[in-house]
Amino acid sequence: MKVLGLETSCDETGIAIYDTDAGLLAHKIYSQIEQHAEYGGVVPELASRDHVRKTLPLIDDVLEEAGLTKADLSAIAFTSGPGLVGALMAGATIGRSLAMSLDIPALGVHHMEGHLLAPMLEDERPDMPFIALLVSGGHTQLVRVDAIGKYKLLGQSLDDAAGEAFDKAAKMIGLPYPGGPYIASLAEHGNPDSGIKFPRPMTDRPGLDFSFSGLKTAFLTAVHEALDDERFNEQFKSDIALAFEQAVVDTLVIKCRRALEQESLKRLIIAGGVSANKRLREQLESKLAKIGGSVFYARPEFCTDNGAMIAYAGAQRLKAGQSSPLNLSIRARWPLSDLEAIGV
Repeated sequence: MKVLGLETSCDETGIAIYDTDAGLLAHKIYSQIEQHAEYGGVVPELASRDHVRKTLPLIDDVLEEAGLTKADLSAIAFTSGPGLVGALMAGATIGRSLAMSLDIPALGVHHMEGHLLAPMLEDERPDMPFIALLVSGGHTQLVRVDAIGKYKLLGQSLDDAAGEAFDKAAKMIGLPYPGGPYIASLAEHGNPDSGIKFPRPMTDRPGLDFSFSGLKTAFLTAVHEALDDERFNEQFKSDIALAFEQAVVDTLVIKCRRALEQESLKRLIIAGGVSANKRLREQLESKLAKIGGSVFYARPEFCTDNGAMIAYAGAQRLKAGQSSPLNLSIRARWPLSDLEAIGV
């Protein structure tokens, strides 16, 4: 089964073809970051228009790369939520129309299920059950995964997601959007003994929920104090970036270890844009090795939004006989717990 995957939930247009026998055949990602950077965040209307402009040409490119024609496709999977409504509509409309013209099944895929299953595109993949840390600009969640569609939410952010906190902290010190990679780059030159210390939110109490709003406020306070004392220079920016990154990473690592111990599991996957953070990966591998745990993640290009994860997730459900009606509605909000389990 050759499945065309379309990802248009936010500011990346991702197109891919996944073959259930041969694996990933081809994929392409077009990022809108440069368009949105001048606004300091994603402008939904601009995102929607760009998906309309880019999706069909990228489909042609991916088919050519795979050496296929549209007639070779077995099914189409597209992101139907959660995400920006206009952006989702662009991909869903194209996906459903193309499937109808080819007389093949179409399936609306949950965006976060795509991220959760992205590590399955790699040669080294975890067996289920495992714990998933979904960490991006819009989501920070810990989920127990027993099978595809059988998910138990263990904890989530009560306010800002980790990626959103990175973006806002970066903006406070004059860094471009998206902020995570710029914070990480500055942190490489930071002094760990600078004396700048930030809290590890909600790690001093039971539970697996997250909160990054207080950390963000502490960061802003430190910036204002440095400005008042005329200490706000390039070295200070590197030092505060390191302190902030360490606080976020430590918080995520503590909660991941707690989740594994609570659920009596040893396998963790991390997915979403923040999962590409080098310090987070190193700390998770180091800390979880001490309890016999192992960490799995997707290659960096599949940490951000991409069509490969949608094609793969869709293929698993299509193989199980699922498809979506033509009048399927897209969903800006869509809990993972609403999904139907397969393979159980």
